Amino acid sequence: MKRKTPRKRLTFIVFCSIWAWGSGLLWVGMTAPPRIAPDRVVRLNVTPDTPANALIAELRSQGVIRSGWGMRLWLKLSGQNFQAGTYDFSSEQSLVEVVKQLDRAVVATNQVTIPEGWTIEDMGAHFARLGYFSSAEFKAATTRATAGYFPQWLPQEIETLEGFLFPDTYELPLQGATPQDVVKMMTDRFAEVALPAYKEGNKTRLSLKDWVTLASIVEREAVLESERPTIAGVFWQRLQKNMRLESDPTVEYGLKISQTPENPLTLAQVRTPNPFNTYLNYGLPPHPIGSPGLASLKATLAPPPTDFLYFVARYDGSHVFSRTLREHEQAIEVIAKQFSGQ
Repeated sequence: MKRKTPRKRLTFIVFCSIWAWGSGLLWVGMTAPPRIAPDRVVRLNVTPDTPANALIAELRSQGVIRSGWGMRLWLKLSGQNFQAGTYDFSSEQSLVEVVKQLDRAVVATNQVTIPEGWTIEDMGAHFARLGYFSSAEFKAATTRATAGYFPQWLPQEIETLEGFLFPDTYELPLQGATPQDVVKMMTDRFAEVALPAYKEGNKTRLSLKDWVTLASIVEREAVLESERPTIAGVFWQRLQKNMRLESDPTVEYGLKISQTPENPLTLAQVRTPNPFNTYLNYGLPPHPIGSPGLASLKATLAPPPTDFLYFVARYDGSHVFSRTLREHEQAIEVIAKQFSGQ
């Protein structure tokens, strides 16, 4: 057997090194981000029956990847695949990042904001406008009797998720989100943000349901952040003294109406019996009247001491607080005159 001479061995090593170096450069070139237009976003809809070759060709033609052959090779080497969904890609992504996004179904999303104080009815109408599902489907997913998912941490006496859908900004897929998906996302957020506050700072000893119910009334009454604790304190004092809460938002919720400065609640509406009318009923309503934010929840956990037992809203969102009924009635007269003189 002939042995390779040192010269031949060196030539072989150099050849292999050049081949490896060239292959590496080729692979880097095939997998590097195209960087055609850094701010350009390519949105592609991948269905369950989209052929792999068709998807790869589309990614190549849209400038998302540099090499279709490189993507086919990486799919085989990595064992990764692609999932159905709507995706946003940029030319700043490498081929490996594109494949990982498809494999993990990191789909394009909508940012959906749920404001503080919104009711289940408000949310359902919003999701219907966005084209996700009907308001009726959403409502069914928030009632224990018809829900496909209901948080286990909620006491059994709580039949509706009103108040427990945490108001926040959520990222939802452009398509395919179900009412159950949204409900789980929002109640998980409540458990993450609100429950720890309840367990650590509950100085009122209110039950979970009563805490959220009172906080929902504070949320609907308060406009200015600085007044939120005082409003919570007024309601807490009235509960302690066995006084009716006499909160307009509870009447609005029960009658499914919304008052405005031009069309305030009428005396007939305030005197209309329903379980949520705190002008007629003592104590708290049967359940929350909307979703309180964290500020209202915290204010209700530890209401500051106050001598105020009444308040009335000015038309700029602020309130006049009073200690006696006479002071309160005088404040109402002053505000009414100011509004009529505008």
